[in-house]
Amino acid sequence: MARKIGVLLVNLGTPDSPGRSDVWKYLNEFLTDGRVIDIPWIPRQILVRGFIGPFRSGSSSKIYKELWSDEMGSPLLYYGKKVREMVDEQLNGGAHQAGHERDDFKVELAMRYQSPSIENGLEALKNWKADKIIVFPMFPQYASASTGSVHQKVMELVSKWWEIPDIAFINSYYDNAEMVRIFADNGREHGLENYDHILFSYHGLPQRQLKKADDDNHCLKKENCCLEISDSNKWCYSAQCHGTTKALVADLGLKEEDYTVCFQSRLGRDPWVQPYTSDVIEELAKAGKKNILCFCPAFVADCLETTIEVSVEYQEEFEEMGGEKMQLVKSLNDDPAWIDVICQMVKEQV
Repeated sequence: MARKIGVLLVNLGTPDSPGRSDVWKYLNEFLTDGRVIDIPWIPRQILVRGFIGPFRSGSSSKIYKELWSDEMGSPLLYYGKKVREMVDEQLNGGAHQAGHERDDFKVELAMRYQSPSIENGLEALKNWKADKIIVFPMFPQYASASTGSVHQKVMELVSKWWEIPDIAFINSYYDNAEMVRIFADNGREHGLENYDHILFSYHGLPQRQLKKADDDNHCLKKENCCLEISDSNKWCYSAQCHGTTKALVADLGLKEEDYTVCFQSRLGRDPWVQPYTSDVIEELAKAGKKNILCFCPAFVADCLETTIEVSVEYQEEFEEMGGEKMQLVKSLNDDPAWIDVICQMVKEQV
């Protein structure tokens, strides 16, 4: 009898529409997660529902309206649906039609915040009578606020089931050679020789969250503590970001002076992982750099943080400082080679 393998692909989330009420709803769910804003429950609720949500939803709605398109709607959801369809088709490989005695796969897409929900995705796999469920967070580098939150939500929901199937969690794949090659090839399309400097810009994270994940009193105790992966920092988000960069640099044949690792999208006044992308752009402009190529390897699909933050906001800042071009390297999106990578990682879990 063929086994039934459920696969749950999970990305961060997107509002149902760029309207202010939907953006507010999304921000409230996202920012009240204790793994995202890691302060006690009551002050977190007051901060998000009383201040951040009401004030930020308006400006965020305007940005999401820039991102939305008639063709795609939300790019994150658009690419998520395409990836789900392509992964399902490749994993099953015609077995549904041929009736072969082999593992049968069902792939569901979920968002950690808003819809399609993790709960509905898991229920679909449960009702399908999956023998095993593989949870695949769409985040190459592990962070408590992303992968950790997905894993926690899945465990909370499944813990209420009377019958719990075999469940596997994919933790991270920051140095997956094939994934790195796709990012590198996407960068090469622009001609590396046409740029004065290359940025590897990752989503930011508060430094306090790095320290919370450190059981060995290693985090931020010395300069450049994240440059090499060790037992002490192998789950560190920053170290894994540097690990991705190291693999990309090797593939691209870059020298140390050719590139900078930096972090974007910070929120609030507390120190986040540094250097900040905005500060690096300013320094490069002052140094006379005119053209920058920017990789965003923390994102497997183009979204607000790439399409708007890098291609629009950082481009405008760079021009105001005297620069000319801030070129975004496209993400993995629905590249068939990326589908191959996902399928291979899933098969390894099977």
